[in-house]
Amino acid sequence: MSLAVGNPAPSFEAKDQNGNIIKLSDFKGRKVILYFYPKDATPGCTAQACNLRDNYEALQKAGFIVLGVSSDSEKSHLKFIEKQNLPFPLIADEDLKVHEAYGTWVEKSMYGRKYMGTARTTFVIDEEGVLTEIIEKVDTKNHTNQILK
Repeated sequence: MSLAVGNPAPSFEAKDQNGNIIKLSDFKGRKVILYFYPKDATPGCTAQACNLRDNYEALQKAGFIVLGVSSDSEKSHLKFIEKQNLPFPLIADEDLKVHEAYGTWVEKSMYGRKYMGTARTTFVIDEEGVLTEIIEKVDTKNHTNQILK
């Protein structure tokens, strides 16, 4: 199933970097930026996370909750958050259930080798839990402007 703007955002339940359960339903009545990224502490993912961090106040003023998702472990997320001073939670989707619900676990190709990985994608979800925007061409260094435009 591929998601489209206007669809209800798939519900999920997963653990954050501290082992706390995060459910999309916890944020009913709030706008959510749910961004999927390939790997903690890699250059593009760090640029994206730091762009959201540096503009976090503007995102909060616009009413957004920010949640990052990757297939990395809670421990990896915690190190990434501490090293980059990230003010938002990262979801450890090691079983790929959240990725599969959002269609972000895809076949990729590098140097002719095919493998499965995360499609860097951001979903903007409104207060009613409806997808209002899907950003598939993420500009890691300018991501907040893509969201707030």
